[in-house]
Amino acid sequence: MICVLCGGLPYSGLISVQVEALTDITIEVRCGMEIPDDYGESTVYYRELDADSTRLHLLEAKAVSARGAKQVAAASAFLLEDETTSELSFEEATKELCLNISIKKGETFSFSLVGSICSSRDFFDPYNEAERQVVYAVHEGQEQLVGAHERLWNELWQSDIRIEGDDDAQRLVRFALFNLYSSCRAGSRLSIPPMGLSSQFYNGHIFWDTELWMYPPLLLLQPELAKSMLDYRIDRIGPARKKAMAYGYRGVMFPWESDDTGEEATPTFALTGVFEHHITADVGIACWNYYRVTRDTVWLKREGFPLLREIADFWVSRVVRNADESYSIVGVTGADEYANGVTDNAFTNASASLALEYAYRAGIACGEYVPPIWKEVSQGLRILQFENGVTREHATYQGETIKQADVNLLAYPLGKITDPEQQRKDLAYYAERIDQQNGPMMSYAIFCVQYARMGDAEKAWEMFRRCYLPNWRPPFGVLSETPASNNPYFMTGAGGLLQAVLNGFCGLQVTEEGIVQLPSVLPPHWKKVTVTGVGIERKTYFCTRK
Repeated sequence: MICVLCGGLPYSGLISVQVEALTDITIEVRCGMEIPDDYGESTVYYRELDADSTRLHLLEAKAVSARGAKQVAAASAFLLEDETTSELSFEEATKELCLNISIKKGETFSFSLVGSICSSRDFFDPYNEAERQVVYAVHEGQEQLVGAHERLWNELWQSDIRIEGDDDAQRLVRFALFNLYSSCRAGSRLSIPPMGLSSQFYNGHIFWDTELWMYPPLLLLQPELAKSMLDYRIDRIGPARKKAMAYGYRGVMFPWESDDTGEEATPTFALTGVFEHHITADVGIACWNYYRVTRDTVWLKREGFPLLREIADFWVSRVVRNADESYSIVGVTGADEYANGVTDNAFTNASASLALEYAYRAGIACGEYVPPIWKEVSQGLRILQFENGVTREHATYQGETIKQADVNLLAYPLGKITDPEQQRKDLAYYAERIDQQNGPMMSYAIFCVQYARMGDAEKAWEMFRRCYLPNWRPPFGVLSETPASNNPYFMTGAGGLLQAVLNGFCGLQVTEEGIVQLPSVLPPHWKKVTVTGVGIERKTYFCTRK
């Protein structure tokens, strides 16, 4: 059996089945339509039509999305190689399309089912478009559809990670790549929600999961996919500007949970929607890193710097100046979502500092006026420490359990802490304070990157295993969000896992000079890692055991 999302038809899917009869048999195959319970008015119906002498038997459905904002339509049909030994019918009672097949012993019978789902989000007339795509697929046939699908996937797999010496890790990494590649499309101007296309968990909203976790590996391996994720934010500057104004700030303030319109969609009981402002800095960092990789000055002038300028204006209006002329950010939630409404959260301050610095650099690169206050605030934001020198998560932090890495993000990916001794202090302090049951899986991927870059292969391998093993679900190797959860595939965790390999074991890093390879180490039993198709030049990097 072959089951694919048609690469050339992004709104369609194809299932192909071949049956070999060990004895004379009759098989019945049923095609039905399942509509989510929270959808509004819905209808399932049968339709026959002739398209250029081809008789089509279509099962179709239409429905209204949960809040009535969108019209959704679906259509499906069987593709038959031999219609003489089969019979198609529609069962009114169950609203199913039935295929009855008679096969003699030793014979084989092949058939496919093609389906399409379209909505008024993408098409003015989703009903006819869903039907039209199925008609197209029937006329193209299975061989043409699968061939186009494979050609597109072969292009994507030019950017790959090949691990020698650990087949389990290779499967894990390839599956992570497959899921991320499947969840975005170049030119779509769409981003990836935490569960990608595997479910509607978190309602398909866009979080920091995109910019901090999924975006970095795609920027290295598929810059066009990464650009689509940035396009999603650029297209929603308007709502972000309105949100900033609504809360008394300037510039743009991106929502913690962004819906399709770009407005805040966090449930009102969750304080993250009110306080988790670092998302706006995360978008700015992703923006500058795209320019670092592509050196696309036209894009930077037209889209990149205008976005960074508004992000910088937000942070300047968001900070508070202290008596000692330093700056604080008051009343936020950082990466550690167990601490709401705190002051001087380490990750928020550090990411805001970087966003301001990058806005300053972008303005200089574009020959634009850059307000000196951007640099002043960037350099003046406070990063606190305990008396023993450990970086303090926020002004009132006293060692409580944390949801996930926060302080440790300052070393990687932010690069604000570069001293290895300081990194080790922070790692030793915070690694054991993470919630072992309900914390998401990305923290240990960050620890893996840092240990690998510091040359500690054993510790890096330990952290690599901790970043996925508690979340790995058989039989298909799905990654859940937390050790205690059992949700569909967690794309955010896949992004962290891939960063552990690409940025940790392989030492790849986005810098002002573009993509460089830093000194690093492989796990003791890995022989070699080859990373192909990196950056816009599609370079190959090799990592070998030392």
